[in-house]
Amino acid sequence: MTGAGEERVIWGQGGVPASDLYGDPYFSFQDGLSETRHVFLAGNDLPARFRDRFRIAETGFGTGLNLLATALAWGAGQGRLTFTSFEAFPMPARDMERALALFPETAPLAPALLDCWSRGLRRFPLGAVDVEVITGDARTTLPGWRGQADAWFLDGFSPARNPDLWSPGILDAIARHTAPGGTFATYTAAGHVRRGLQAAGFQVERRPGHGTKRHMSAGRLPDRAGT
Repeated sequence: MTGAGEERVIWGQGGVPASDLYGDPYFSFQDGLSETRHVFLAGNDLPARFRDRFRIAETGFGTGLNLLATALAWGAGQGRLTFTSFEAFPMPARDMERALALFPETAPLAPALLDCWSRGLRRFPLGAVDVEVITGDARTTLPGWRGQADAWFLDGFSPARNPDLWSPGILDAIARHTAPGGTFATYTAAGHVRRGLQAAGFQVERRPGHGTKRHMSAGRLPDRAGT
């Protein structure tokens, strides 16, 4: 998301939170945790690719559900995982708690996340995961980031509602901060987003979407050998 400040959350169908600013829900009405696993984990061929010091980056931290699903998939005994997220409008802790209560499976890790979030921490360990949430306008913070990712979760609000986060400049910056052979996955199959990712250097494919959504997108940045 682009911008700065704290999000104002509205609650809709089934208690699913939505952004008052963008008028878009934070996750699917058809089970947000299942959506995360289908789109972002399976879309990046995870957990099969996990290894010590694996690096994930994300656009849009939102409720923290993607982080929790990833941490649960990571489990124990694999070393450390780095999870970096770019978020312009952090969700208030009280709303995050209400949203995550919809997913009892996250209960082993949600309290620790909520404790850190409510204390204003944006860099903290969550079990074996080293978390950093970078706040502010992604058009500035993402290009200036000094890190790289092995996998990207592109989870901003709809390109139609938040076009700045899907602009060619942002997509180019994502490619520049992707390790050779790194991947991305996103719920959107919008043609201009796929073309922008291709122009940035990714090999892009359309895959079956989650629930009632027909398609999503995933792809890979060729390694230095061009394979």
